[in-house]
Formats: sequence, structure tokens, C-alpha cells
Amino acid sequence: MPALRWLLLSVLVVVLDQWSKSLASAALTMHQSLPLFDGLQWTLAHNYGVAFSIFNDGEGWQRYGLSAFALTVASMFAWMLTRQPQQDRLSKLAFALVIGGAIGNALDRLRLGYVVDFIDVYWGQSHWPAFNIADSSICVGAVTLLIAGWHSGRSRAVTTPVER
Repeated sequence: MPALRWLLLSVLVVVLDQWSKSLASAALTMHQSLPLFDGLQWTLAHNYGVAFSIFNDGEGWQRYGLSAFALTVASMFAWMLTRQPQQDRLSKLAFALVIGGAIGNALDRLRLGYVVDFIDVYWGQSHWPAFNIADSSICVGAVTLLIAGWHSGRSRAVTTPVER
């Protein structure tokens, strides 16, 4: 599949992410929870930092600094995606997911000054920090990239003769 098709997956991630954040923002008030089933609820939160609210208490540099970082990573991954061998679909999938997630969160940051989070997973009284589709896409993409690298390394180890 040519790189453009993989980048369309990135666009799909951005569209789903922005649509879901728009729905959550319209349906919920800040920190209001809407239970779906035991262990999952929607809870609207604004994240001015990054994962786990790191840098949340910064001096305001996050809006442009973190957006620039995310867009730089997305650009680098787009370039890398175009240079992957045709048969390396796993790496291309990983790059496309990270690109879509990075752009989705960067759009929030640039437009709103924060990232909209709303997916609240919990066990008993313990809650995982709220997240969104872009965050999920970045995490799944990163894990997929690790798996692709591991798989690629194993393939090379099997096909490369041992030097004596």
C-alpha cells in the first residue's frame, strides 16, 4: 500500500479524535462523569501538559512548545513511513497511528491551549488518568513500532549468517 494510503489512516485517526472530543465537550461539563459500564466512564478533563499531566503547571510554554514537538515528530514519522519497504506493513501502521494521534492532540493544543481528555478507565476507586483517542493511537502505534522492530530484528538474525 503506497504511503498516501497509510497517511489516510492518520487522517481517519485525527477525524475520529476531533469528533469524539467535540461530542464529549458538548455533552459533559468539567469533571462530570457519565458511567458506561463498570470500569469505564466518560469524564471531561483538560490537560495542559502531556501524558499523566506532566508539565501541567508550566508557565504557558506548553501550548506552542508541545505542539511544535508533536508536529515535528509527526513530520519525521511521515518521512520515515515513506521510506519503509513495501512489505513492512506493521511499521507503516505504527507510524500512521502515531502521526494521527500527534496531530490530533496538537490541534487541540493550538486551538484551545489544552488537550481534551474524556476516557476514564478505573478499577474500584483507582482511576487511570483520563485520555482520548489520539493518546490511544499514539500508545498503540508506539507498541506496534516496538513489535515491528523486534520482528525485524528476529528476521535479520535468522537470515544473516553467523561470522566466524
